[in-house]
Amino acid sequence: MITGLIFIFLIGSFVTSLCIFVAVMESKFSRTSNEEEVSPITLETCRDIVSTLPRENNWRAFGDLCFYQDFFCYSYLLEGAIFAQNHYQAQPSDILICGVPKSGNTWLKALTFSIVTRTQFDNTTTPLLTKNPHNCIPFMEIDFSRKGIKTTPGSLPLISTHLPYTSLPISIIDSACKIVYMCREPKDSFVSLWHYARKLKGGLQEPMSLGETFELFCKGVSDYGPYWDHILGYWKASLEKPEKILFLKYEDVIKDTPFYVERMAEFMGYPFSPEEEKEGKIQDIVEFCSFENLSNLEVIKTGSSAHIGIENKIFFRKGKVGDWKNYLTTEMAERLDKITKQKLSGYGLSFHSA
Repeated sequence: MITGLIFIFLIGSFVTSLCIFVAVMESKFSRTSNEEEVSPITLETCRDIVSTLPRENNWRAFGDLCFYQDFFCYSYLLEGAIFAQNHYQAQPSDILICGVPKSGNTWLKALTFSIVTRTQFDNTTTPLLTKNPHNCIPFMEIDFSRKGIKTTPGSLPLISTHLPYTSLPISIIDSACKIVYMCREPKDSFVSLWHYARKLKGGLQEPMSLGETFELFCKGVSDYGPYWDHILGYWKASLEKPEKILFLKYEDVIKDTPFYVERMAEFMGYPFSPEEEKEGKIQDIVEFCSFENLSNLEVIKTGSSAHIGIENKIFFRKGKVGDWKNYLTTEMAERLDKITKQKLSGYGLSFHSA
């Protein structure tokens, strides 16, 4: 009888300890609302968390891709992302510039920066003449954790991120801040990502072949991927909160840039006045931020990015719609189209191949 009671007691103690362990681990890896009492998390703690995550090293670009909250991300970016999730306090005036990598983010940053700062600078004084667009807008995964940026009255309201919608800091989702999101047709986005990764290897290792990276992309293993989950998260959120999220397609913005520049300005709270429209301010921004103009600036041709220390010209390749035709076989294109249709079916989101 006594032996049985001791056994039951030991089993009960073990179950209790296991429950406590699970609760601690869930607390460690889950996001929390601003109202909950949590222990401050440091960047060092974030590194510890990242060190325990499943990882892949198949893209051979910036090291390992870690799997966290159902998406893949390079470890050095994920550390800052987790830190931001726990510390970033969004302001109503904040404007997030978002997109999965290689979906027109450089161009989107140039356009939104030019729209918001047009009363401060013109085409002869804009910081875009001396900085990569990525260095004109703070990047949440790096600048917030390493430099302690935060929005203050009178400061630039723009901040960029590649984070999936469901992994954004809770304060962003709960606040009145705006989000401008751009996506791109998957085949073009993949080809651009492949070229980018090959250039980032820095001669340290043999780059991945198109076929190898294609298989990974189809399986969802890519920077901030799975690709389809990323765009679908923002798409569904934009349907629920159209006043908060402006969802754009790269191909649409290419086709009618003046229209979308005006639309972005209105959405962000920086509408063009009738006088500005008459003076051709919209067209000035369109022309200055064009691929042809930006890619030929001296800072792009010879400078380096302060974020990650790589050449600025790597961010500019072609910017063409339909360039995938020069790289993908018919079978590869059909496979990606099939995956895209399966992933997005039923949500009213589709892409038209060039």
